[in-house]
Amino acid sequence: MAYRLFDLFSGTGAFSKGFENSLSAEYQTVFCNDLLPVAVRTATANHPHAKCVSGDIRKLRREHVAEMLKLRRGQVDVIIGGPPCQGFSSIRPFRSSEEDDPRNSLFEEFASFVNYFRPRALVIENVVGLATHKGGETIEAMQTCFEQLGYDTDWRILNAAHFGIPQRRERLIFIGLPRGAKITFPNPTHSSNGSTIGYRDRTRMLLPDEDTLFTRAPNLEPAITVMEAIGDLPRIESGEESLAYDVAPTNAYQAARRKGLTKLTLHGSTKHTKKMLRIIKHSGPNIYSIPKHLITSGFSSCYSRLDGDCPSVTITVNFVHPASNRCIHPVLNRALTPREGARLQSFDDDFVFCGNRSQIVKQIGNAVPPLLGKVIGEHLASLIA
Repeated sequence: MAYRLFDLFSGTGAFSKGFENSLSAEYQTVFCNDLLPVAVRTATANHPHAKCVSGDIRKLRREHVAEMLKLRRGQVDVIIGGPPCQGFSSIRPFRSSEEDDPRNSLFEEFASFVNYFRPRALVIENVVGLATHKGGETIEAMQTCFEQLGYDTDWRILNAAHFGIPQRRERLIFIGLPRGAKITFPNPTHSSNGSTIGYRDRTRMLLPDEDTLFTRAPNLEPAITVMEAIGDLPRIESGEESLAYDVAPTNAYQAARRKGLTKLTLHGSTKHTKKMLRIIKHSGPNIYSIPKHLITSGFSSCYSRLDGDCPSVTITVNFVHPASNRCIHPVLNRALTPREGARLQSFDDDFVFCGNRSQIVKQIGNAVPPLLGKVIGEHLASLIA
């Protein structure tokens, strides 16, 4: 029987899609909620059997969700989500009698769903900064909240590149299980020779090896690089688009993402101006590669080219524009296409995105990498089996 799953603050539903792709367990997403209607349209397209609802979660009554899904307390197995950062600004002691209080933070709404449905596990994915927010008081308040609800919790900081995603995306993973259960975290499967974020308590970091921050651990697979992720996609120039693959996949990552498709989507490049093309031709690892007379301002990572032999830096919501955080193609003179960004985020090529191009790019940049969801889903299954 499949584990029933709720995906709150779901965005595209990429996190839960990863759970559904798990090989060691079967998950079925039954409910998604997000504030943005276009993101919910995307979640619906990829979770056709789930009820996906757009709107402010603070206006969504738990009993109405239960009635809609015909589910009772204890019939939801896993609740996952990524409450927005601003939702942690004023966490108060949890009071179930005030679950409809409009002053509730977005985190408190997540906790309220946990309190109402009593899942076998909860997972929160969020920014690394949550660990140090208010000197650590915020994450302690979160743990206290769930302790009051009867759940033990623990959290770790990870780098997605260490788990087979071609991107050095650093995130905080927070897991909760009913009191008394043993909480563990997945072990890294890949290693890279790049730095990762620091944290004062190194036991909170899921690293390949304590002694290999800057050298690759020999017992693990090397991290997937940018070109290993996107190198099979047609070599198009600025303003061009390709609707079909023109070479066979050259590695397992590319083959897994292609899913045997023949039609290619979202592989169209931004048409850059002549001035921008001049800037791009000078691009290197940082903005200092650009002659000063061509640009007036920008962060150090603006107008910068990706290193094809390493995992990508964190993909942003503007990766199709060269002025964004290092998003120029490793060898071509243009910014990444939406498809290339999706590949670096580990989306399969058959994942359906709704909305216009700008909306799709933002959805890709904001998403939890589906492959990371798969890793966590498979490990979580071993904890709740």
